[in-house]
Amino acid sequence: MYLSIIIPVYNEQGSIFEVLKLLNDVQFPEQVSNKEIIIVDDCSTDNSRQVIADFIRESSGFRLIEHENNQGKGASVKTGIENSNGDVYLIQDADLELSPSDIPSLIIAMLETKVQFINGSRYLPGVNRPLFAYRRYVANQLFTNLTSLLINVKLTDVACAYKLFTKDLYEQLSLNEKGFGFESELMIKAMRVKKNNIAEVPVKYFPRNQGEGKKLRTIDGFIILWVILKYGMLGIK
Repeated sequence: MYLSIIIPVYNEQGSIFEVLKLLNDVQFPEQVSNKEIIIVDDCSTDNSRQVIADFIRESSGFRLIEHENNQGKGASVKTGIENSNGDVYLIQDADLELSPSDIPSLIIAMLETKVQFINGSRYLPGVNRPLFAYRRYVANQLFTNLTSLLINVKLTDVACAYKLFTKDLYEQLSLNEKGFGFESELMIKAMRVKKNNIAEVPVKYFPRNQGEGKKLRTIDGFIILWVILKYGMLGIK
């Protein structure tokens, strides 16, 4: 397995160094014969680029790609994939809400189940997690249940950022969303290719709020809902 880890970054100067350090310390399964970590800075207005540049100057296996204008999370992931060499992709957020220590479990699950898509879940049992905003939880469960109903696949956490999928599956998809709706579009279209092609793995979660740099706003929730209806109910390509 050649693993490409894609990290979209926008104004994460307070956390990106620690994320990269944690990734550098991960003990990957022996089946990962090669790996690369591609950081896509989405035109940050803080000191994120300099923090990243300082880190990768002292480390191997990391690459920085810079957007000249802000395009959104989905666009950043696509830029990373377009510049990658791997046959399996992992999306890693830059905000420390998810722990890179869970990555080996995602990879092992893909190897054991032989599916092409592994979804991280913050709601499956087996992992200790702090409590977080109830309204955010209710909204995510609404989106997850609606997506599950529309694609007829039982999911528990459609909005979790940890998504591991193969290059072969990705190349069968035509993805349009540039913002936070990218993840919902990815899952819906991936399940259209083959229904029984996904497994979920419990992951740790350390939630933050907007005062701590949370990027997802209320309006983004309505956009995600529209994305689910657009691709799941209306079947727009």
